[in-house]
Amino acid sequence: MLKSVALAVLLAAVASAHAAPRSYRIDPAHTSVIASWNHLGFSNPVAHFGEVEGTIVYDAEKPEASRVEVTLPLTGLDSHVPKLDEHLRSADFFDAARHPAITFRSTRVEAAGANRLKVTGDLTVRGVTRPVVLDVVVNKVGEHPMTRKPMAGFDASTTLKRSEFGLGRGVPNVSDEVTIRISTEAVGDAGMAP
Repeated sequence: MLKSVALAVLLAAVASAHAAPRSYRIDPAHTSVIASWNHLGFSNPVAHFGEVEGTIVYDAEKPEASRVEVTLPLTGLDSHVPKLDEHLRSADFFDAARHPAITFRSTRVEAAGANRLKVTGDLTVRGVTRPVVLDVVVNKVGEHPMTRKPMAGFDASTTLKRSEFGLGRGVPNVSDEVTIRISTEAVGDAGMAP
C-alpha cells in the first residue's frame, strides 16, 4: 500500500513538473525583427532590429500562464541605408538619445487554435506605451538536436500605426501603418520558470 501511495505521489510530481511553464532566453543570433512600410506608393522598405534581448515563459498546457518581455536597443536598427538609420534615431523619429530602446511586455496570452497564440502586451516606443496584439505561431518546442538543450521557436506579426507612438513625420506620403514580423529561437533555462 505504501509503495502504491509513493508511486502515485511520484507520478503526480512528475506530471506537475512536466506541465510547468519553462523560461527561455531569446537567442539574438537566431532572431529577426523586421519593420516594413510603404514609401510614396513605390516600394516597401524594411528595417531590421539586429539587437534583441528578452525572455519567453511558455506553457503549452496552459498558454495563459505564458509571458514575454523583449528589449530592442536602437543601436541595432539597420535599414541598410546609413543616412536613414541616423535620421530614424534622431529626434525626428525614435529620439534614441533620450529613448535608447523599444520594449514589449505581455499582459495576456491566449490560445488561438492549433500552435497559435494571441499575445497582448504593452509596447513602449519613444516613451509612449500602447497596447498591441501579436499573432503568434508556435513553430516547435523540443530538444535541440545538436546542443541537447530545450528550445522553442516562434513567429509573430502585427501591424501598428507609427503616429500613435509620436513617429508620424511624413504621413501620409510614407505610410502610417508599419508591419512588424518576428522570427525567434529561444534557449530553455536549466530549470522551470518561477
